[in-house]
Amino acid sequence: MLALQSSGVALVAGLVAVAATYFVMILARVFGFMDAPAEARKIHNKPVPLLGGVALFVALGAATVFAYSQGYITDTRVSPRLIVALFGAGAVLNIVGALDDRFRLRWWQQAIGPLAAVGIMLAAGLDIPFVSNPFGSGTLNLQTASILGSIVPVGKILVLVWLVGMMYTTKLLDGIDGLATSVSGVAALVLFMVSLTWDRSGSVTSFLSAGLAGAAAGFLVWNFFPAKIFLGEGGSTFLGLLLAVLAILSGGKIATALLIMGVPILDVVWLIVRRLIAGQHVFTGDNRHLHFRLLRAGLSQRQVVLLLSGLSLLFGSVSFFYTTRVKIIALAVLVAFVLILEALLTSRYENSPHR
Repeated sequence: MLALQSSGVALVAGLVAVAATYFVMILARVFGFMDAPAEARKIHNKPVPLLGGVALFVALGAATVFAYSQGYITDTRVSPRLIVALFGAGAVLNIVGALDDRFRLRWWQQAIGPLAAVGIMLAAGLDIPFVSNPFGSGTLNLQTASILGSIVPVGKILVLVWLVGMMYTTKLLDGIDGLATSVSGVAALVLFMVSLTWDRSGSVTSFLSAGLAGAAAGFLVWNFFPAKIFLGEGGSTFLGLLLAVLAILSGGKIATALLIMGVPILDVVWLIVRRLIAGQHVFTGDNRHLHFRLLRAGLSQRQVVLLLSGLSLLFGSVSFFYTTRVKIIALAVLVAFVLILEALLTSRYENSPHR
């Protein structure tokens, strides 16, 4: 029953996303929310509408209202306050993102959106109370810990780091047509499939995951190469927020989310380390991300999207069958794979122009 109901929610989200994106494209053109290829790292050759995150926000909101109106959501483990906070945080991200899309804010001004979103979620009570013990049975309590005689809210600190990290991962992943949307859609689908193995009927997280997967699929109708609209700042960070929160609400499926998003997360870490070593600003935009170097290696935009989405699905599928300890082993394999791939692409294609 849960799978059937979730399919209906995903369908509603997908249909609304297709329609909403069409109207958002018109509004973006009328009011000048356009991404012109003025920078060297831009790979599109004509102005493309932004504000795609608004369409995703509307689609997921419509799907959530539909699920509640049909009486599907009966789960009491996730408070309505958290769901309202999630959409409130999403609204803040899209408002600040729209301002950046239109006026090109400075990096510290852009950061207001993600930080405010984290503040909203923490104020609503989002926490990581425990994680599965990878070295034995049971769980590890993360709500509080004593460090040098002081009580530290470890769970809240991890929420802060996790949410900010995921938002900036999807933001930086949004470099070629449909990539961030595709990987995020795969992530939402995997989280939904994992939820079916343990969740009960009426689960908030199952319906939200299904709705996000459907919304991403609907948006891809317009966002896949050649893209007719981009996510924009608000859309890319909104996807990261949703995935980060869903991983927490799904019973602390942080390891699962790390497996799914491991490739882009490690790519971000790789670039940050390289920029710090080189004395560069961490937030400097460039074309050294993995997806850009795969383009220089000769892959097309569609091939890069399919490759990275496939890797997310491949590593994420480990969560369907294996324990936390095996997930950690898979994470180690993923780290080794990405490091080798990054090193090879850096040595061969670092200074090559786009093809």
